[in-house]
Amino acid sequence: MSQFSTAFTAASSVSLPPPSFNVSVSKRSFIYCCSSSQSRTTVVNGKFDGKIFERDEIRFGLPSKGRMAGDTLDLLKDCQLSVKQVNPRQYVAQIPQLSNVEVWFQRPKDIVRKLLSGDLDLGIVGLDTVSEYGRNGTLLLQYFYQGDEDLIIVHDALKYGDCRLSLAIPKYGIFENINSLKELAQMPRWTIDRPLRVATGFTYLGPKFMQENGLKHVIFSTADGALEAAPAMGIADAILDLVSSGTTLRENNLKEIEGGVVLESQAVLVASRKALIQRKGALDTTHEILERFEAHLRAADQFMVTANMRGSSAKEVAERVLSQPLLSGLQGPTVSPVLCKRDGKVAADYYAIVICVPKKALYKSVQQLRAIGGSGVLISPLTYIFDEETPRWRELLSKLGL
Repeated sequence: MSQFSTAFTAASSVSLPPPSFNVSVSKRSFIYCCSSSQSRTTVVNGKFDGKIFERDEIRFGLPSKGRMAGDTLDLLKDCQLSVKQVNPRQYVAQIPQLSNVEVWFQRPKDIVRKLLSGDLDLGIVGLDTVSEYGRNGTLLLQYFYQGDEDLIIVHDALKYGDCRLSLAIPKYGIFENINSLKELAQMPRWTIDRPLRVATGFTYLGPKFMQENGLKHVIFSTADGALEAAPAMGIADAILDLVSSGTTLRENNLKEIEGGVVLESQAVLVASRKALIQRKGALDTTHEILERFEAHLRAADQFMVTANMRGSSAKEVAERVLSQPLLSGLQGPTVSPVLCKRDGKVAADYYAIVICVPKKALYKSVQQLRAIGGSGVLISPLTYIFDEETPRWRELLSKLGL
């Protein structure tokens, strides 16, 4: 039977429904407190009301520390949205290009919580944080937000902060020949009296994953920091933690197992549904941020290639270019005459070809250009590629019912 200690402070008290999964979480408690005096998101008869606090500025939550904080600032800078912070110790800043936006530096999990409470309108965090602390991130929020998916992932692939939430076990002892989640679940030693002990900071995603994969006798201990030491100290049998390269696991004689990945994660742009619909300017600002992100991230994978080629006409040159599999560009090559003066007359013996090619296919693309007569090949990096309309913007409008 699951054991939960539940306590919270709100506008009214309610009893939580029993958990739906048959695992135990040790020393776990939920504390919810409407601590912000500025938020009008309150609990009425066991449900959050739908109002948002009326303010002029749009609040954008960014990670305050760690590698993701630096990578987030770098992405914004690359998109011409540099964050101006008067004092590095302050938690509030500005983006001059977005005059109505106020930046708040917060812990990632607090960004998600404040998006739900209405204290923030937009945020950048890891997908793992949204999944753990979002609308289904705790039983308390799950209860209050039944049928109300208030968080919307606006951009799901910002291309940094890549990691995976993964189960890891020791390489030695009773786990030496255990290499899959199925084998781990079938070990006869796990019983009600002696469950599998898992140390983790993910006390929502962990139990949910175990239940879905048939591990019935599991107990979770909450922990932060260096979880890799827990099995060696005898505190836990396994850990559930974020893994990037896996080096730290290997150095601590731990291994990932087949089927043990709970979630693939990277940085995402997330927003409050209520804010996008109700707050003045929030949707337009989100549109601009999204377009800048999309344009930069798409361009980051491309080079612009320019070359000269002899030909009888632009059409004939285009046909030669399009005969090569890597030279089709985004929508096709741009072909234009290179005009020169010969015998007192202006003539076009050469044509200039301009195409975009993926960075990973650059050298093969150059080889194909040379094979069809291309010369003077120039390579230029791209900063932005703006589409007529970004697909993610259409998806967002669809999610909002607009």
